[in-house]
Amino acid sequence: MKIYLNRLIILIALVLMSGLFVTSIKSQERMGIEDNRVTFGQSAAFSGPTGELGKAMRLGIQAAFEEVNSRGGIHGRKVFLNSLDDVYEPERAVSNTRELIENQNVFAIIGVVGTPTSRAVIPISEKAGVPFIAPLTGAGFLRDRDRFKTVINIRASYQQEINEMIERLTQDRRISKIAVLYQNDSFGRVGYNGAVNALRIYGMDLVGRSVYPRNTTAVKTALYDLLIKDPEAIIVVGAYDPVATAIKWAHKVGFKPVFMTISFVGSNALASSLGENEFPDVYMTQVVPNYMATNSQVAMEYREALSTFHPGESFGFGSFEGYLAARVSIEAMKRCGRDINRECFLKQFQQTNEISVGDIDFYFGEFDNQGSDEVFLTQFVPQSGFVPVRSLLDNPERNQ
Repeated sequence: MKIYLNRLIILIALVLMSGLFVTSIKSQERMGIEDNRVTFGQSAAFSGPTGELGKAMRLGIQAAFEEVNSRGGIHGRKVFLNSLDDVYEPERAVSNTRELIENQNVFAIIGVVGTPTSRAVIPISEKAGVPFIAPLTGAGFLRDRDRFKTVINIRASYQQEINEMIERLTQDRRISKIAVLYQNDSFGRVGYNGAVNALRIYGMDLVGRSVYPRNTTAVKTALYDLLIKDPEAIIVVGAYDPVATAIKWAHKVGFKPVFMTISFVGSNALASSLGENEFPDVYMTQVVPNYMATNSQVAMEYREALSTFHPGESFGFGSFEGYLAARVSIEAMKRCGRDINRECFLKQFQQTNEISVGDIDFYFGEFDNQGSDEVFLTQFVPQSGFVPVRSLLDNPERNQ
């Protein structure tokens, strides 16, 4: 009888342990972690007026994941990306994010494109405790560490980009008459407020502002409203199609101020929309370094990964940003070891920490969820796209 009881106790213990083991596996699977894979989710625009931005971001992320997978993955697990198209509409972004988190059980959300979409979906990821990595936006509200515990930014903010624009305009060209043309939504308003704040540093005000509807190219009326103000420079905050339309119409009517726009526009997409015509004084700030640099280890690794896994695709700042976002995520996952979970992953960004990707360092801390503060300047050159320059007085042809 005693032997029977001992065997029964052992059997019960084994069953309980087995149940705990199964529960542990199921718990991991609910976090997008399986025995041989980790799954990330992305809701972004892959069609519509900002579709090229989402495609570029996805391309860079995939290239980095495929690169690490070709080397065996991360601690024996390969990394995959599930992407859903939200057409840059907040309502679609919400339904996509719920699908990715609640039904597809992704480990993290990465590469969301845009301010209005990010604003709509961040409460969902926060409530679920799902990491929200590298949104393609420089909106200030996402830099609030006290408010959002799951957000990980790798790029400089829009305010930092616009600060650089205003400094270059006022210091390089001594320009004082500056206007803003922006899309009428939260993204556009962030850009407008950023310009107001930056000009305030110099004791200056905007000479004009004008808006146009989001997800349209209806910019003509807004542009004519600014023409009568006769600005020397216009900061344009919007998607690449309306930005290109504004520049083309301005030149068509002989109105040729300096045009400056932020990285969200997308350099490859805007260059393609502008075509091969001469548009002098069109500039864009960037938040990642020159992807064509020959003295940068990570830039060379990016080009090699894209050429290997996506031959025929063009290099660009957008896909380079996606590549860096994925590489930062990969480094954080490596640090957590085989028993990775969301808590450990997020901890890599919530404590004072440096995450290096090749020769690029990203710094995070208890009060800082933004890895980089760097802003770079580029100028449009026909047939070459946006070329790095040091100032508004530089010769971009000399830098190619």
